[in-house]
Amino acid sequence: MSSHKELPVSPLAPERFPNMPKVGGMETATLSLGLYKGRTRDDLLVVHFPDGASAGGVFTTSSTRSDDVDWGREALKSGGGRARVLVVNTGNSNAFTGAAGIAKNRATIASAVKLAGCKPHEVFVSATGVIGEPLPPHIVSGGVEKVWSSLGTPDWEKAANCIRTTDTFAKAAGEIADLNRRNVAIAGFAKGSGMIMPNMATTLNYVFTDAALTPRVCQALIARLCDVTYNCITVDSDTSTSDTLMLFATGAAGGEPIDNPDDPRLAGFTEALHRVLLDLATQIVRDGEGASKIIEIEVTGAASDTSAKAIACSIANSPLVKTAIAAGDANWGRVIMAIGKSGEPVERDRISLWFADHLVASDGARSPGYSEDTATRAVSGQEVSIKVDIGIASGKARVWTCDFTDGYVKINGAYRS
Repeated sequence: MSSHKELPVSPLAPERFPNMPKVGGMETATLSLGLYKGRTRDDLLVVHFPDGASAGGVFTTSSTRSDDVDWGREALKSGGGRARVLVVNTGNSNAFTGAAGIAKNRATIASAVKLAGCKPHEVFVSATGVIGEPLPPHIVSGGVEKVWSSLGTPDWEKAANCIRTTDTFAKAAGEIADLNRRNVAIAGFAKGSGMIMPNMATTLNYVFTDAALTPRVCQALIARLCDVTYNCITVDSDTSTSDTLMLFATGAAGGEPIDNPDDPRLAGFTEALHRVLLDLATQIVRDGEGASKIIEIEVTGAASDTSAKAIACSIANSPLVKTAIAAGDANWGRVIMAIGKSGEPVERDRISLWFADHLVASDGARSPGYSEDTATRAVSGQEVSIKVDIGIASGKARVWTCDFTDGYVKINGAYRS
């Protein structure tokens, strides 16, 4: 069970929780299971789709993944991408818990099956929190049974707050999109602050729409858009055991379900979903543990898009780059170092580097027009832009990260104390 204390709100947090659209065909409820020692807060979320929903999801590539992740993958495959219930608990990740982890999930799924009158593979489970602590099976399953009668119209802020761990603010985003001349709603919420280096998605993230989409389309869209949103953020280079990103489509807005992910009628909806996912992903970076700045890193001219992303991540994950930015130090040599250590194809004398719009290095040396004062101003605000052109081809990528302050050490040093 987790015991970390309430943390000061990130200086990069949005001013307020967003106004969220109403998504038909779903209901939610939250409950406190007491998984946070010394604190009373909701740590169980239940989502019910009375008429069912199409589902798609991507999960962590970690080889020490949780039993919940194993179940989610299996459920999507065996259940054909149909969903009736989602159960999420925080305070305990149910990862590396052996037979106890499987027993916890079996009990939770059995309770949901009984209450919803559905099949086991229509139930999805997620957990986040401390790794390696077994959780008695009856705790979560009993909570599901207790909270079921409270299900009702989604309270997005309550749901988003429920799934937080070291997050300092609740993360949510939503839009109304046009789909085949119908207004459809998209609403999502996320948790994430540390252990953020996605290899699919990151932490726990759920997006809901009342659009009529088949499971095939849900899976294709979430996988495709994950690569340009969640897979482009990092806080500390650590990939979680529990990473889950899921899209649920209830079809409550009406219309014939769209079954082709390349259907031109999906264009506007896909763009809106992209914006929602990117909003959620960058909110996670804004809430990076101890963060005081958000950093956007753009790499162009690389051997390939994959190479560009590897270089961008090498910069984003460098403790030396991140601590320099935290101090407002325009130490551009650390960025050059991070490019070189990436192992990607690079020609030293073709590299160009900018802090914001100020060219600091090119042609294998510091730029003749370099200004220490201008470069320092570029890295002193809450939003920092680093641009790199490798100069050998057309590969490009964009990655978001945050700085490293002493707050990161304090938060993680006290996580279990």
